[in-house]
Amino acid sequence: MKNIVLIALALLMSVGTLFTSCESLKNTNNTQRGVAIGAAGGALLGGILGNNLGKGGKGAMGAVLGGVIGGVAGGVIGNKMDKQAREIDNALPGADVVRVGEGIKLVLNENAVRFDTNKSTLTATAKTNLDKLIPVFKEYADTNIMIYGYTDSTGSAEYNLKLSQERATSVKNYLVTKGLASTRFSTSGMGIADPIATNDTPEGRSQNRRVEFAITANEKMIQEAKSEVKN
Repeated sequence: MKNIVLIALALLMSVGTLFTSCESLKNTNNTQRGVAIGAAGGALLGGILGNNLGKGGKGAMGAVLGGVIGGVAGGVIGNKMDKQAREIDNALPGADVVRVGEGIKLVLNENAVRFDTNKSTLTATAKTNLDKLIPVFKEYADTNIMIYGYTDSTGSAEYNLKLSQERATSVKNYLVTKGLASTRFSTSGMGIADPIATNDTPEGRSQNRRVEFAITANEKMIQEAKSEVKN
């Protein structure tokens, strides 16, 4: 997460210097310049991270980068995602919120969304924490949310793949029961793939047992951003 922030800052500084020296932007206001710089920085950042992840990428980060619109419309979307990311962070401070490109990667570890061993049923703590996110998701209704379930390496890969899918589905189903539209959600079980910590220690395995969200603009937000640019 720190590396992503550092890359973003470096890119925005270089892009900002480039844009403020361009004749084409001399007659724009500060807001318009900010959107243009944000759009260009987001596109460059997405390209760098995309290359590091491989074509298309995997998991939540890959989904976020795969949804890049680019241009000034992308900058408008990015501004809206900035606000949503801040509200998510305020609602659930323990979550790992990463703003990149035109979307949000949200990581909920076992401290936020916990399941009983070998089960996909949400615990009371998990429901309480998901409840904190629901007002934000309702406020920013024009987004698609892809939910990825992960496990540690204990047990067979086949078993963990099935369990992770069931857990991702449990999260989706719970959010839908709270009034969020089911059409906003997709789920994917990733099993033991993409560990973020070592599986050789209890602490590492706990970090790997997680749920990730990829929050991206839906078609309505995209079209509104394009219309806003035209106007």
